[in-house]
Amino acid sequence: MAHGEALCASAAGSVPEYPLTDKLASYVNLTPEETEFLAEMHEPRRKVRRRREIIIAGRQYDHLFILCRGVVCRYKVLQDGKRQVLNLGLPGDFIGLPSSLFDVAVNSVSALTDVVLAPVPFAKLFSLFARFPRLGTALFWSSAREAALYGERLVDLGRRSAYERLAHLILELLIRLRAAGLGDDNSYALPLTQELMADVLGLSGPHVNRMIRTLRDEGLATIEGQRVIIHDLPALSALAGFDERYLTRRPIPGLI
Repeated sequence: MAHGEALCASAAGSVPEYPLTDKLASYVNLTPEETEFLAEMHEPRRKVRRRREIIIAGRQYDHLFILCRGVVCRYKVLQDGKRQVLNLGLPGDFIGLPSSLFDVAVNSVSALTDVVLAPVPFAKLFSLFARFPRLGTALFWSSAREAALYGERLVDLGRRSAYERLAHLILELLIRLRAAGLGDDNSYALPLTQELMADVLGLSGPHVNRMIRTLRDEGLATIEGQRVIIHDLPALSALAGFDERYLTRRPIPGLI
């Protein structure tokens, strides 16, 4: 079984049936009407095989996608062919922001594993804001969390050393995959090849490989095949300067 298939299969029993509902419920207590509307947004669904493109830069789109299962990446290809991975999408995430809000998509999105998507036309999304303002607030709250992810990526590329970047990425994926039901306390199936990790970190593949060996030699973490095992979480967190609060889901203050 291929890695992408294995990841999806292992997640089948743990990923919520309506992952966006599960995410927003961590921000606000949902009413039955809000829950029903979100369930409707998750249908119909379609499958996309791993390595297939979901959104292609330069094309027009009039909808977003709810990622129901699997892992995707958003990326940009430069004129010289180099690729920069901008972020990863996990179950419960909206896929297509901000690309679908421009005349044409400014970035591409590709399936890293077999994925299940629910297309959401703009009209349906706009009706959410009109009919259920609390859900709109929860989506805004969730978007702020995604903005924090981009902030950390800027710090990675601008100020953290290559070794610190790798440590930070490993820890960030641990918290995010664990929240999505795809990881445990100190390990997870890595949805990235070393080549893709290099594209996330802005490094070369051989450099990433050397740092992975150093993590293992220092007893901090091991990447065996596509399984990450963190051996010393406090030490790895100290190395990366990692503070998971920007990833923590918590209720929106004052929203009843």
